[in-house]
Amino acid sequence: MAVMMGAVVAAGFAAGCTRTDSASDEPTLEKLQSDGKVTVGFAGEAPYSFEENGELTGATVALHREIFGELDVPEVEGVNADFGALIPGLQAGRFDVVSAGMSILPERCEQALFSEPEFNYTTALMVPTGNPANLSDMQSIQESGVRMAAMTGAIESDYARELGIDTLEVSTPQDGMDAVVNGRADVFALTGISLNWMKQNNPDVPVDVTPSFVAEIDGVPQVGAGGTVFRQGDEELRDAYNEKLREITSDPERYLEIVGPFGFTEAELPDPNLTTAQLCEGVPS
Repeated sequence: MAVMMGAVVAAGFAAGCTRTDSASDEPTLEKLQSDGKVTVGFAGEAPYSFEENGELTGATVALHREIFGELDVPEVEGVNADFGALIPGLQAGRFDVVSAGMSILPERCEQALFSEPEFNYTTALMVPTGNPANLSDMQSIQESGVRMAAMTGAIESDYARELGIDTLEVSTPQDGMDAVVNGRADVFALTGISLNWMKQNNPDVPVDVTPSFVAEIDGVPQVGAGGTVFRQGDEELRDAYNEKLREITSDPERYLEIVGPFGFTEAELPDPNLTTAQLCEGVPS
């Protein structure tokens, strides 16, 4: 699994303590409430978090507006960054949380705090129209020897590395689609919901998206679940967020009211038996 690289903010916090603003010694949640806004880092991956007509939108953003609004933080602002720069940017204080539906992985849990799962994931493949290499999963890429593209820092890049697949790393989903269209790559691997969104919103682009699948490494299904990312030391903020999140994910109708407009279904509703603690320990299934 990939480790998000970058300078780590000096910790200086005892385990379980509440991070405070260095200028005011004010707990982070109280500071956000006082400011009336939270700044989120996002990577422009639709339909999780992206800009449309200059406005920040997406399923993760919709969850944040709902939850932070209930925490008396009415405004959500965004800072765009490459996916691989999100955790370093969070540590450096460029934003308060990461809003990208980021996969919860043990190496990432060493660098930051994660909310409880917000989405379940499956993987899909974007291929040239007609799927000339007849690709269906990561093993079919491995066996065929085709050129694969993946986003830097994304879980699909990790899968490729585990399977010994040479990968063209790209910064954004658009770069991945462009690589397939212009022949720099034969396949672009990403979450199924993202690739289907791209195809639906670019109907004239000569690509297809394969059915989604659960990736397997050494015969072990790889559970995919993502959540919001917080700085270490912000346990109070994370716990307050989790309390509101739990109210939403335990009510499928309410969950779908929030994320359904972005193409999410009950298939993406997180499994209540799969926790962040388990994912941070590397529980595979």
